[in-house]
Order: sequence, then structure tokens, then C-alpha cells
Amino acid sequence: MKGKILLVVGLGIGYVLGTRAGREKYEKIKTTAAKLWNDPRIAEQRHNAEDFVKDKAPDVAEFLADGAKKVVKQVASSKSNNKSSSAKSTTTSSAAKKPAAKKSSSTASSTKSTNSK
Repeated sequence: MKGKILLVVGLGIGYVLGTRAGREKYEKIKTTAAKLWNDPRIAEQRHNAEDFVKDKAPDVAEFLADGAKKVVKQVASSKSNNKSSSAKSTTTSSAAKKPAAKKSSSTASSTKSTNSK
């Protein structure tokens, strides 16, 4: 039902914005929309929807707050895990770099000795 209403409203707005029929057609659509908006059956449904939203808003707010807290905890725990794993990888990578540095210096010395001959 909600989807159908949104479709009709969207079509109406699209027609009004895209029409080339001019002001007369626009006024006719506007009058029809006002009649529908003020229809007692539709007004009653609007009030029912407002009451429903007012009743459910605290529950929705609580649900969203709980979800946000869970996300914050997950992000915090993943950051602490990343810090500890990056500290381990820094130690490992610095140890791996030292032998590579020695190799390049020994290669440079052998190149010097070859060039001097």
C-alpha cells in the first residue's frame, strides 16, 4: 500500500514538473491534490500514521542506539587487533630489512673490487 501511494505521488510530481500543458493543467492537478489531502478518509489515515510513528519512535531510537554501540565496540576491537598485529609485522619487517641491507652493501663492495681491477 505504501509503495503504491509513493508511486502515485511520484508520478504526480513528475508530471507536474515535466508537463508542458501550462498553468491551467498545473492548477487542476493542485486542486485535485488538495481535495485528496483534505479528504476525511485520508486525513484519518494521516493521523493514524502520525500516532503510530509517535508510539514507535522511542523504540526505534533505542534500537538504533544499541546498534551504534555494537558497531563502535566492533570498530574499537578491530583497531586494537590491527595495532597489535601491525606492531608484530613492524618487528618482523625490520628484521627482514637488515639482512637485505647487508646483502646490498656486500654487493656494492664486490662491485668496487671488480671496478678497481
